[in-house]
Amino acid sequence: MRVLVAGGDGMLAHEVIDAARRAGHEVSAFGRKKLDITDPRSIDDVVGGAAPEAVVNCAAWSDVDGAEDDERGAMRVNDEGAALLAAAAERVGAKIVYPSSDYVFDGSKRAPYVESDLPGPIGAYGRSKLGGETSVAVANPRHFIVRSSWLYGHSGKNFVETMLQIGLDQPEVLVVADQRGCPTSCVDLAKALIELIEDEEYGIHHIAAAGDCTWFDFAAEIFDQADYETRVMSTTSDVMARKAPRPAYSVLRSERSDPIELPPWQDSLRRYLADRELEGT
Repeated sequence: MRVLVAGGDGMLAHEVIDAARRAGHEVSAFGRKKLDITDPRSIDDVVGGAAPEAVVNCAAWSDVDGAEDDERGAMRVNDEGAALLAAAAERVGAKIVYPSSDYVFDGSKRAPYVESDLPGPIGAYGRSKLGGETSVAVANPRHFIVRSSWLYGHSGKNFVETMLQIGLDQPEVLVVADQRGCPTSCVDLAKALIELIEDEEYGIHHIAAAGDCTWFDFAAEIFDQADYETRVMSTTSDVMARKAPRPAYSVLRSERSDPIELPPWQDSLRRYLADRELEGT
């Protein structure tokens, strides 16, 4: 299958490209300089030239706090740009994959969110991703909208790398213990996205690591597996005030009859750290 990856220089895109090639697909990947999803002419030139059978949209506004200052900018990428790319994919007969987020939920539920739960984002970033979900679904009936959470990977800034750096520099770290979610490896998610495009189970999918934890738990596990002596101290979201509100509970599970299931988050973290050591990071 010919697979086009937009946002080709991003953390998730790096793993999607690798997963697609390993699965035997023909991959073309484009960063923003060559494919600006907010520019219809750029989209038409690239998508028309590549003639893909599937498009994975990894081009996204991912600055959660920055979206509070520029919601219009976040919407332009995550909603309007996503719709333009989905429509272009439809014109060439291609499927579209739109990675979305746990931030489309308000976090008030105390049981895992499933695909049919009503979204209710509490911040600009979540509103932009929910807007993108709706726009992509309208623009291309052959769509996969994939909600995941707490992503980390080898090719971008993420919580694991932040904690490891802090562990090298400081004896202790303060981490919130009142937000709960599913730390998800980009390697695992990318494999799942490629598995999706090989099928026709269109619609919304919740794909996140098995199990759940707080950011405090996640930090403690990182240091334990990495054999760091860094002490983790718990705090609350109110104390660690951020510009954008975060959902307090955003555990994702699937209600589909045959869902794609990812490994437990602890196992994926262990593999991530082992791969990191092999790479000499």
